[in-house]
Amino acid sequence: MPWWGVVSSVLAPVLLIGGWTAAADLQPVPFDAISRSISSLAAQGAPYRWLMTLALLGVGACHLATGLALRQAAEAGRIMLIFGGVSGMLIAANPQHVHTGSLPHVVFSFAGVVLMLLWPLGAIRQEPDAPLALRPQAAWGYGLFTFGLLLWFTAELFNGVELGLAERAVTADQSLWPLVVVLSVLAARVRPAAAAEVATALRSR
Repeated sequence: MPWWGVVSSVLAPVLLIGGWTAAADLQPVPFDAISRSISSLAAQGAPYRWLMTLALLGVGACHLATGLALRQAAEAGRIMLIFGGVSGMLIAANPQHVHTGSLPHVVFSFAGVVLMLLWPLGAIRQEPDAPLALRPQAAWGYGLFTFGLLLWFTAELFNGVELGLAERAVTADQSLWPLVVVLSVLAARVRPAAAAEVATALRSR
């Protein structure tokens, strides 16, 4: 696991959560993060929109880098994670308009959410010694949990009062899972090394 893949997996949730927190705090009028979406912080004409835009660009770039570095994952999952990152950058590059939505923003948002939902399933490894987060049970468990969050977010799109909270739950969840997978890969590398050290110590007695 290249060091830069570890760094990118850590930075993604930090940039996302730190970005929406800082951008909301800087608004000239109180910002209701429970009901208002992340996209409204980066919408055209929004105060300090550059901050949320840079955060979204950074998160997308981090997912792209993590996908390139995560060689232990199955190729289909890596490709989906990479394109999920590209979708995130395109979301930032196509902000919502001041008083209306943006079709490219909606299209890239939908593509990104779907790719980030499916990549763990495409990344599954069937080997018995595969990292825990890349095993079928973990990937499907995560997928079902995220699907439940997406159902909540979809319901909130229809005049729900907790749209912002639901969106933040989904995006935070999807930005954290690559980090979980990376940590699982690192742990899988440590276990054989530790076992070899124990075996060597026993033989030397």
